[in-house]
Amino acid sequence: MNEALPPPAEIAARLYSSVLSDVLDSMGLMAQAMRPFVRPLDESLVLFGAVRTGLYMPRYHVEPGHNPYEVEIALIDDLRRGEVAVFACDGPTERIAPWGELLTTASMARGAAGCVTDGLVRDVRRIREMRFPVFHGGIGPLDSKGRAEMMAMDVPVACGGVRILPGDYIFGDVDGVVVIPKAAAPEAIRLGLEKVSAEDRTRDMLAAGKRLKEVFDELGVL
Repeated sequence: MNEALPPPAEIAARLYSSVLSDVLDSMGLMAQAMRPFVRPLDESLVLFGAVRTGLYMPRYHVEPGHNPYEVEIALIDDLRRGEVAVFACDGPTERIAPWGELLTTASMARGAAGCVTDGLVRDVRRIREMRFPVFHGGIGPLDSKGRAEMMAMDVPVACGGVRILPGDYIFGDVDGVVVIPKAAAPEAIRLGLEKVSAEDRTRDMLAAGKRLKEVFDELGVL
């Protein structure tokens, strides 16, 4: 992880996707929130980590002797602690389903922080039992074999409508998923923590009965 960032556990505990989206907007990065169809399997979990990307393409057959999981296996086996697998499937889709229980189990054993995909996921009950943060573009029982294949890993991708580079950071919670470019991450996290503190003060003033305009004029937070 970037040395300039606070510990990942602190970021996950203190920040929100909406706050990060706001501060990225203020930095001129206004296309960093994934489309709203990308949702968490478990709304109580928060995801934050550095991105490892996988690029999927549709397939309509499997060549004899060909292993369609080869690149996918290589990425999962190479995950490091705190990293997030981002599987780009050009979603929304009804047939590309790259994530399930076994990839979750393998990723947890590597210490990975979670998965984000705009494709489908399956084995949902077991993944929820493991409390591993997974954000998905839909749920279905399909296997990816004969329908899709990871063609490349650690390459630039677009997932959920956002361009992502390997090494960028990604944050997800119940409100959605935000991608933080690596170069912007220290400033975005700093501003996000400042905004959370300002929102806490705003909330306290409003709860005490102050008018919204008065509070906004004083703190500039809404």
